Amino acid sequence: MNLKLQKKLASKITKVGKNKIKLDQKAGEELKEAITKEDIRSLINEGVIQVKDSKGISRGRARKTHIQKKKGRRRGHGKRKGSKNARTDLKRTWINHVRSQRKLLKGLKTEGKLKEGSYREIYNKIKGNYFRSKRHLILYLKKNNLIKK
Repeated sequence: MNLKLQKKLASKITKVGKNKIKLDQKAGEELKEAITKEDIRSLINEGVIQVKDSKGISRGRARKTHIQKKKGRRRGHGKRKGSKNARTDLKRTWINHVRSQRKLLKGLKTEGKLKEGSYREIYNKIKGNYFRSKRHLILYLKKNNLIKK
């Protein structure tokens, strides 16, 4: 039984490809007699002619990689595009660096642990990039006896 015409009409009506159309073989005579678009529409409504679902793209793998990225994986040299400066701006890193040191210095001053007259000197050293980190700053203060006991 040749049902090419029926499939073609059904695909035009439903606006899907011919391969997406499924014909119920039990209703063979009904399908054979259906030669107009109106007949095909009625068969679609009855459920004799059905449209297969489109497959779509699974997000399973994408979810898995997202979880790995949250853990910090997949960030090696091969995944990087752009220079170090492009990925983390030099100015922003400098701001973070200086702010953390200044915050520590201010905290020591308000607690009264800093010796008199040394605040401005250390502040300017922070501004001049003298200290590598907060730890280096603390080491310097201890070494030069600028922290009160």
